Amino acid sequence: MKNKFDIISGPCVLESEDLAIEIAGKLVKDFSSFEESINFYFKGSFDKANRSSINSYRGPGIEKGLEILSKVKQKFNIPVVTDIHLPEQAEAVANIVDIVQIPAFLCRQTDLVIAAAQACKKYNKKLNVKKGQFLSPEETKNIVTKVEDILDKSEMFLTERGTSFGYNNLIVDMASFQTMKSFGVKTIYDATHSIQRPGGLGTATGGKREQVLVLAKAAIAAGADGVFIETHPRPDEALSDAATCLSLDKMKSVIESLLQIYKVS
Repeated sequence: MKNKFDIISGPCVLESEDLAIEIAGKLVKDFSSFEESINFYFKGSFDKANRSSINSYRGPGIEKGLEILSKVKQKFNIPVVTDIHLPEQAEAVANIVDIVQIPAFLCRQTDLVIAAAQACKKYNKKLNVKKGQFLSPEETKNIVTKVEDILDKSEMFLTERGTSFGYNNLIVDMASFQTMKSFGVKTIYDATHSIQRPGGLGTATGGKREQVLVLAKAAIAAGADGVFIETHPRPDEALSDAATCLSLDKMKSVIESLLQIYKVS
């Protein structure tokens, strides 16, 4: 029997408790008809440390962010995801969330990856490591090797989020899913970060939102086990990744399309 389709979705950065509740509630409602076929994880970052500009909004911080995620988890009885930037954050985060995520820019930080894996093992949580824009799919085996003696590979995801291609541009190697899956882990396609134009707006990241669905379909057909999609009820007003996050009211139809491909691929 085929595994359930994994969906990691929510706002790029946690803006407020009310907005997190609004987004989570809509996704839970829209995905209810798919619940036998999917594993849905609500995602929100408490800090976005890798902003283009010093003036960009970073988030509510770890204390308030974990409080918001806890309320979402309890209100809707759903698992939640957030990322960490420092090894000392791993314990506090793994105690609350269900998936601890390592940002792409930090995927080679050994102390961070090991601290996250140890915390996930301690609290029986999962680990998601995003493949850096500078790494080949083959090099992600080194990430798996770092943690395989700590955390069972069945509790780990590797996420494809595009590869740097010249300045301010990313491309997606669809063969990466087969390569990364060969290391014994599940793979996720980051549909919204992969269509970024990093730093493309000078003091902010641009993007090609119109390419989200076509590339996500290709990724699922190529073997991805799930999808990561950031969403917002008013994308152009989002405080992070406004150019790439998907409109909340489109999420149901997008997931419906991807599930059709997943079931036959």
